[in-house]
Amino acid sequence: MNKTIFERGSAGHIRIHVLPTNRFKTFAVSLYAGIPLDSETVTTTALTPFVLRRGTVSYPETIQFREQLELMYGAGFGFDVYKRGNYQIVQIRMDTINDSFVQSQESLLAKTFAFLGEVVTKPVMENNGFRAAYVTTERENVRKKLESIINDKIRYAAERCIEVMFEGDPYRLHPLGQRADLDNITPETLYEAYRNWLRQASLDLYVVGDTTLAEVQELVEKMFDLNRSDTPNYAPAEKNTQPKEVRTVKERLDVNQGKLNLGLRTSITYRDDQYASALLYSGILGSYPHSKLFMNVREKESLAYYAASRYDGHKGLMTIQSGIEIANYEKALRIIREQLDSMRAGDISELEMTQTKAMIRNSLQEMQDSAFEMIAYDFNRVLSGKERPVEDLLAQVEKVTAADVVQAAETFQLDTIYFLTGPKEE
Repeated sequence: MNKTIFERGSAGHIRIHVLPTNRFKTFAVSLYAGIPLDSETVTTTALTPFVLRRGTVSYPETIQFREQLELMYGAGFGFDVYKRGNYQIVQIRMDTINDSFVQSQESLLAKTFAFLGEVVTKPVMENNGFRAAYVTTERENVRKKLESIINDKIRYAAERCIEVMFEGDPYRLHPLGQRADLDNITPETLYEAYRNWLRQASLDLYVVGDTTLAEVQELVEKMFDLNRSDTPNYAPAEKNTQPKEVRTVKERLDVNQGKLNLGLRTSITYRDDQYASALLYSGILGSYPHSKLFMNVREKESLAYYAASRYDGHKGLMTIQSGIEIANYEKALRIIREQLDSMRAGDISELEMTQTKAMIRNSLQEMQDSAFEMIAYDFNRVLSGKERPVEDLLAQVEKVTAADVVQAAETFQLDTIYFLTGPKEE
């Protein structure tokens, strides 16, 4: 039983995706809950999983919560909060050993679903809200995480570039929320926000392991008491309009090294036929050690401590990040823009094409060795509405020509230049 295609179903207005396989010694379980990014809900949604992990009705104390995981042969439990396109996603993961490898009297998959279902639907409560002590502690944890961004100047510059570029767009919001909201969140208001979140979120439950779709559907119906009336779908990403003019923003902080970030918009998203060409474009430009940004900005000119690009196919966005000496701003910007121009002009070697295809191929093939990576890749299908099996993407990447990359390059238009510089010009 080593299938590579997820079987689809649903139960309780939760979409279910199961990959029956005995390749792995564990059950990988992942629940995705996504809602549109919104300034009114972004902070409460981010805070919710921090509080949910503290305790449930059956395990109200955090130590009991952790002990139960230990009793399940050291089951793993974790969560992430991030954004994809204009959606804020909460992902809750569990990793449990397959019963056949231990002496368990009960089904560990059933115990996993009982635990996860309780975490999501039966949190510990007091006075018609979440337990106050948990809310207070986790509110401070989120605050510290948000405040720590400014201490990591690479992250800070990346976030500020996005905020500037997407002013007025929900995408400007950080997935962990807004510090200004935290003080006004009470146990009661957070609980009410959590209830609305569960009703409105798009819910997708993934399982990879030695099980069946029928078994998982039965466990969901039994363990997830959600009282939902709908199964919301994700809306496809909107096409980016071309920027009217390039916006340049310089911000001064007490830094010794400048952070030069560029934001580009493209009409190519994950669901488009040109997606593979956009991957090649980003790879040749700045995703790998052989890329143009790395070779020309960092290696040849010694202008940058780092220089790389990142393509977000769910937003139609490319960002370029570089760390430079403050005095080198003009020269570094000129050389970065020269790399963009050279891509549009077709200055792409056969070696660059071959190396980049190999890097993308290796990345996609290595993903098959991780259950959670396979889950994350398949979730792209749910977000975009585009069926794109790994085998298909590999074939599409192999067929991309230099002319295709040039055609993709023409859609990437510079929108924002953000420079984090020192307190005074050098």
